[in-house]
Amino acid sequence: MSAPSTSCRIDVFWHDGMLDHDTGKGVFDTGMNPGFLEVLEKHPENSDRIRNIVSILRKGPISSYISWHSGSPATIHQLLSFHSQEYVDMLIEADKNGGKKEICCGTFLNPGSFNAALLAAGTTLSAMKYILDGYGELIYALVRPPGHHAQPTQADGYCFFNNAGLAVQLALDSGCKKVLVLDIDVHYGNGTAEGFYRSDKVLTVSLHMNHGSWGPSHPQNGTVDELGEGEGFGYNLNVPLPNGSGDKGYGYAMRELVIPAVEKFEPDMMVLVIGQDSSAFDPNGRQCLTMDGYREIGRMVRRLADKHCGSRLLIVQEGGYHVTYSAYCVHATLEGVLDLPHPLLSDPIAYYPEDETFAVKAIEAIKQFQMKNVPMLKDV
Repeated sequence: MSAPSTSCRIDVFWHDGMLDHDTGKGVFDTGMNPGFLEVLEKHPENSDRIRNIVSILRKGPISSYISWHSGSPATIHQLLSFHSQEYVDMLIEADKNGGKKEICCGTFLNPGSFNAALLAAGTTLSAMKYILDGYGELIYALVRPPGHHAQPTQADGYCFFNNAGLAVQLALDSGCKKVLVLDIDVHYGNGTAEGFYRSDKVLTVSLHMNHGSWGPSHPQNGTVDELGEGEGFGYNLNVPLPNGSGDKGYGYAMRELVIPAVEKFEPDMMVLVIGQDSSAFDPNGRQCLTMDGYREIGRMVRRLADKHCGSRLLIVQEGGYHVTYSAYCVHATLEGVLDLPHPLLSDPIAYYPEDETFAVKAIEAIKQFQMKNVPMLKDV
């Protein structure tokens, strides 16, 4: 069997060293042992979830469409393109002191964590550079710890360095004029949004659960009125979706909100930030997406990349905490990005009924708000 062409192949960047980030056990993500539970569960962001994603891509039916590449750690200089010196120095000092520190709620820096975070950042940068150097078009940075909550000056939500944000800045520094970031993780990509909140060169679009702020490390609300500031006003589009929006709700949001905004922005580079915590069975989310929903989103994004970016698309891994179903949903997303005519892998989960009525009403309200308040969209 001949190898697929570059437009029907996904280059995956990965490094085993990212498995060394040990997030521990406890009550959910607290690291706490109350003393009365016989079995303590692993932290949601544990290595098992990523092991299964690696495994399904190596051994699953999509394997013939995958080419593997090894990542490398980011340098401190590279980190400073997005993060402040003070913040990076704080993490370096914590690592030198042996780790074992809760940087913020649920986000633990343990021995091995800092090096894994450097690998996640560097691997994502290597993936973007691969695109910029013309070696590939559809690239997937399979990384952990995740990054989209990490802001320029602080960690948040299991994230230390903003992997996607670093890649976006590299693209801008390398001559890209307009970069789209589409984030479909169930939580607001607040760190990436914060990093480019005052820029009109980056359009950040986040489809997320309507969870609001969760404390000092995550002061952003992810609401529709957080539109950016200064030159960046109108270039941060939040789509807070009601719980249970499902495949139909997400598809409607893509067609009515995301695609029109991308058409107006006309990016020359696209970054798709994926998290399978928006799936029907994730412990961290309640959005009820299935493999079909992820597959269709992947297909829509691929067509946008083909139209605007010469098919150049970087996919960056974020959340997704159901150890089995997350892997299946990644497989489905990449099937969609490949625009394959038929599914390669069937959904192992029973049919999940959905009613998009409430989601459609919410999306229509967001659409009206954006058309009234976002200059780029006023004549859509």
